[in-house]
Amino acid sequence: MRTGLYPGTFDPITLGHIDIIRRSCALVDRLVIGVAINRDKGPMFSLEERVAMVQAEVAGLAEQSGTIIDVHPFENLLIDCAHDVGATILLRGLRAVADFEYEYQMVGMNRQMDASIETVFLMADVKYQPIASKLVKEIARLGGDVSKFVTPPVLAALRDRSGP
Repeated sequence: MRTGLYPGTFDPITLGHIDIIRRSCALVDRLVIGVAINRDKGPMFSLEERVAMVQAEVAGLAEQSGTIIDVHPFENLLIDCAHDVGATILLRGLRAVADFEYEYQMVGMNRQMDASIETVFLMADVKYQPIASKLVKEIARLGGDVSKFVTPPVLAALRDRSGP
């Protein structure tokens, strides 16, 4: 069974994330979505809320694709998380050249730690390239409309958290 790991903070999960998850399902038999516990980023949503959001958003994708999808919170090194869940493939979404530069460096470091784990980059669909969770949160906090960037349940959670 080919297991892939798609890590992120998913604070919140966006349509761009869902696009990468959907496309990743075609590449692996089992997809683990690693929800990072990153205290440095000061998440809007708790780990439990983010895990629940991701689980709700991907439930239908697992059924549609026939891919096993697990959601796994983690706080250790990405390579260690990959070992923990049995992943041999890291799946990463790219939106822009700046993403590539950072990800390229990460691949080099990860390969030094375990050369048997391959990284696969998926370019974000053109309509999702500008979407970043950080910007979605900022727009929502300032009362802007983020309905083009997230699903209705995530939109409701953002509105609840950000106020009217």
